[in-house]
Amino acid sequence: MSIPIEVPGLNTIIPVLEEGRLVVVESGADSAKSFFVRRLSLTAGKAGWPVTFVTSRDEAEVRALLSSEGGSERPTGNWVHVFERDSVEEFDEFESAGGLLTVDSYSYMTLNLTPARMAASLRRLRSACRARNMTAILATDRGMFNPQAEAVATHLADGFLQFHAREGPEGALRFLRIPKWMDGKFVDRNIYYEFDGKRISVDLRSRVL
Repeated sequence: MSIPIEVPGLNTIIPVLEEGRLVVVESGADSAKSFFVRRLSLTAGKAGWPVTFVTSRDEAEVRALLSSEGGSERPTGNWVHVFERDSVEEFDEFESAGGLLTVDSYSYMTLNLTPARMAASLRRLRSACRARNMTAILATDRGMFNPQAEAVATHLADGFLQFHAREGPEGALRFLRIPKWMDGKFVDRNIYYEFDGKRISVDLRSRVL
């Protein structure tokens, strides 16, 4: 089963996150990235998927965010398992549940891994996704990887989505880039969005940076 992308506008470009896939979601200081991966986790939970959420933040804080952002439609029962980690080398302990594995922030948790070690770990995780029909989302922080580690993550991911923010003629501009998506597809354009802390709103009109 695939996870619907519940962001109006963006869902016309990438309607679903397919099962059995490994996806990297990257941004700078913009909190929209973490909101986005929590949104995907909530969607998976509502669909009956078991969700494993690995975070470098406080477990209670993450649970509170999932509860408030899910609102009255949030999943019920023991739908998510949250693990606090400062480092992650292998994902074996998180694979048994299947479903969706969300890791935020993967780049922070792997600061001490060599590129070769990271590549081996990601290859095993990707194989586990295929074998178990599970999906993994790794949220990363721009600039935290060294160039070699960033190249490894980009190459081994099935999909790579980037959140950007920069100053434009009319003030701050926020936009998404999708340099790589499933089966070799990519979207060679800026996808503009606004984020107010409660929802991501995508604007598909063309603009000039």
